[in-house]
Amino acid sequence: MRSLNRLKWLHAFEATARHGSFTGAAEELGVTPAAVGQLVRALEEWVGHPLFERTRSGKSRMMLVSSAQEALQDITLGLDSLEAGLNKLRGRQARAAIVLTASQVLVMNWLMERLSRFAEQHESIDLRLDVTEKLMDVEHEAADIGIRCGPGDWPGLSKTWLMDEEAVLVCSPRLLAENITPTADWLCQQKLITDDTPHPGANFPGWKRILTTLGACTDNLSGLHINSTSAVILAALTGRGIAVVRRALVAQLIATGQLRHLFAEQAWPLSWSYFIVTSPHARQRPEVKIFHDWLVEDVAQYPAEKSPR
Repeated sequence: MRSLNRLKWLHAFEATARHGSFTGAAEELGVTPAAVGQLVRALEEWVGHPLFERTRSGKSRMMLVSSAQEALQDITLGLDSLEAGLNKLRGRQARAAIVLTASQVLVMNWLMERLSRFAEQHESIDLRLDVTEKLMDVEHEAADIGIRCGPGDWPGLSKTWLMDEEAVLVCSPRLLAENITPTADWLCQQKLITDDTPHPGANFPGWKRILTTLGACTDNLSGLHINSTSAVILAALTGRGIAVVRRALVAQLIATGQLRHLFAEQAWPLSWSYFIVTSPHARQRPEVKIFHDWLVEDVAQYPAEKSPR
């Protein structure tokens, strides 16, 4: 005889293991953290031993005990099978859903157009966006798949290289018309916009290095400092000065003439690249694999600057 209460216990246990907290599980399940805690404790009483190690600090306050790891895999597969069975009962009305996480600047300037193409080609798969800079959502499986620019050293996550990246100099056509070639002397007279967003280990060029490379003066490095890449791009668009940014984030703006790519003959390659990241479990879901493979093919076929209009 099956017990419905035990199913509730397992649901709460599996969600808590993924999120590392009762709070995260409660947000997913639509109940209070106290209710999740009660269900998990009931399961612990039934099995006869604790299933989590409680900690006071860190992003994961509840760590699954090692003896429960194997059981969690079976329980997760079982819950997935139940979900698949429910979708079969719904028949053609069933729709798969993917939670995708990416940074705000990447969504706005690179990803959104691609998501529109995916939606046109895969009408039975719903995409839900979680706009955040953090990978925690993928690590705890609150999101199914993430797109990140970085060194690629994310333990516990599966990653697929999408493309390399470089830094470019851009400005509004208000500052320099299309038919005029920028010079080092001209650059010395402009306000320089600095992106203070951390790029640890990316080899992201600072203005002193850029000016030295171009043979421009380095005496006056004053300008506008902004700790948001989105705001840096906006400042460049509105003619506030010259910005140094990641190429993929402005390729469309350059292609449409909203920004000018300055000193295009000079390259500043970064040691960061773009990756698709997933948890090992999420990667097994058919709809996640479909999106993963589609995005790899789409990026290979349509680099940002050659995206179809």
